[in-house]
Amino acid sequence: MKLAVLGATGYVGGRLVPYLISGGHDVVCISRNPQRLANRSWRRDVEVRSGDVADAASLKAALAGCDVAFYLVHAMGMTDDFARADRIGAQNMAHAAETAGLQRIVYLGGLGSDAPSELSPHLESRHEVGRLLASGSVPVTELRAAVIIGSGSASFEMLRHLVEVLPAMICPRWVTATRCQPIAIADVLHYLAAAVGMPAAAHEIAEIGGPDVVSYRDMMRAYARCAGLRRRLILPVPVLTPRLSSHWVKLVTPLPYDLARPLVDSLVNDVVVSEARSIDRRLEHRTLHLDEALERALQHVQDLDITTSWMDSAASRTAASPMPQDPDWAGGTVLADEREVVVATTIEDVFATVSGIGGQRGWYASQWLWQLRGALDKLVGGVGMRRGRRHPDDLHVGDAIDFFRVEVCEPPKLLRLRAEMRVPGDAWLEWQLSESAEGVRLRQRARFHPRGVLGRIYWWSLVPIHTVIFRKLIVRLASSAEGQAAPPDQGRTIKA
Repeated sequence: MKLAVLGATGYVGGRLVPYLISGGHDVVCISRNPQRLANRSWRRDVEVRSGDVADAASLKAALAGCDVAFYLVHAMGMTDDFARADRIGAQNMAHAAETAGLQRIVYLGGLGSDAPSELSPHLESRHEVGRLLASGSVPVTELRAAVIIGSGSASFEMLRHLVEVLPAMICPRWVTATRCQPIAIADVLHYLAAAVGMPAAAHEIAEIGGPDVVSYRDMMRAYARCAGLRRRLILPVPVLTPRLSSHWVKLVTPLPYDLARPLVDSLVNDVVVSEARSIDRRLEHRTLHLDEALERALQHVQDLDITTSWMDSAASRTAASPMPQDPDWAGGTVLADEREVVVATTIEDVFATVSGIGGQRGWYASQWLWQLRGALDKLVGGVGMRRGRRHPDDLHVGDAIDFFRVEVCEPPKLLRLRAEMRVPGDAWLEWQLSESAEGVRLRQRARFHPRGVLGRIYWWSLVPIHTVIFRKLIVRLASSAEGQAAPPDQGRTIKA
């Protein structure tokens, strides 16, 4: 059978694809931005097609010839009204599946009561998507899971940062009362792949979970135990609402408020596998205990072996969105800070230095100003600087680097980052490399496409700071590439 994966650039989808390939399946990846899959290790083993669940026509064409589709798309954290976006996507998928003649849709949803009034907006939306997918004639197998434990998952990263940063914390009372049945990402992948071989029914719901039913406080204490940390003091109080808790999570963890809020809201609901719907009635499989799942995830973090992350998902952009190469007359005003240096080393060494920027390595110039900008971004609901990067050296299109995302990565000649902090416009930071008789010519461009008067005020008010930061940044990148320890702004020609 030919298996289509929608959401292959996401956390679960990016891990499911190689899992299916290893099982000998013929895999088609459907992505609204196929370029983001270009550097995946398994890219040559799959067929990649362009398709967007928000565009019904593109989805119908992308599904042609496929037998089964895994629907792993979720708009949470991408838009303010994620439920509406997911509703439209599910409706389009149901119609496209009928047109393409699919035999089955496999969908990963969320556990929780069937009564919408008892669910958080996030879980209610997850259930609604399942119903809408099943509204067509194509059978749907809906797997429902609670917290997924794995390196890079949003739930795991929220848990990890809360426990590692805070030796003591005041938490909402439901942290000790709500029951949860976490599951390891390895077990999720096993069940998703196994669902293809289950007899197809009109709309079958199978609930999946690990062997442990715990509270969120139990999970935090389990993490501390597995990470070798002292037992955390957790004091439940009745006054912290999910809204207040979400702001606290936003400040302490890498998760932005738009993602933290729905996750925290969902923690007030019991998410436990019911006996009637347990997948154990259909499939035999030993799932990992919570401690085993946490230890595996921690080992992958320590080994820098994080193949996918919650940060991999990015808001979609339309063809009409501005690009940094747009001339003023095409995309409106584009404001820029452009600089150039000649570096006396190989082009590969220069690109390695440039592409290693951010994360633990930092931003080379005025790091405290970058951190301040990240903190301010967090305060207004942005992503801030806590995301870091997936790997200190390895870089792919779509990877997050602090409050940027890799838009173009063409070693060893071009790296372009698109800013994801909250600003009144669109911003990019780009480096172009070329070889010349004098050495490697490194050109740095910071470009900004302002929105309205506020965008222009924002740019011009920061010109003095940008002048200092961007000048230091390019010369220190050059110095690092050459291996110099001395102050880097001597003996170079810099074009402002």
